Amino acid sequence: MHHRRRSGLCRDQDVFVIALRVNGRDVELDSPTPLLAYLDELGVNSKAVAVELNGVIIDRDSYPTTLLNAGDVVEIVRMVGGGRVGASSSPAAP
Repeated sequence: MHHRRRSGLCRDQDVFVIALRVNGRDVELDSPTPLLAYLDELGVNSKAVAVELNGVIIDRDSYPTTLLNAGDVVEIVRMVGGGRVGASSSPAAP
């Protein structure tokens, strides 16, 4: 899914972009982009997220070599620590 848009640099020059969806939003990139570079561009700590690309969870070791391409559907999920929110009425474990 390549789209054409006019470049702001030169009125007569077309710039090709690729369109994809990231967390439900339409995103345009200038070219296929390594996942790790895209996360860095967003300011996202790659060690604190899980990434699903087209329905497949991507192994963190593959982030540098996994390319985001036209038509891809990406979900980036941040890992958050947690604990109990409130007191529980269930008995404590022995």
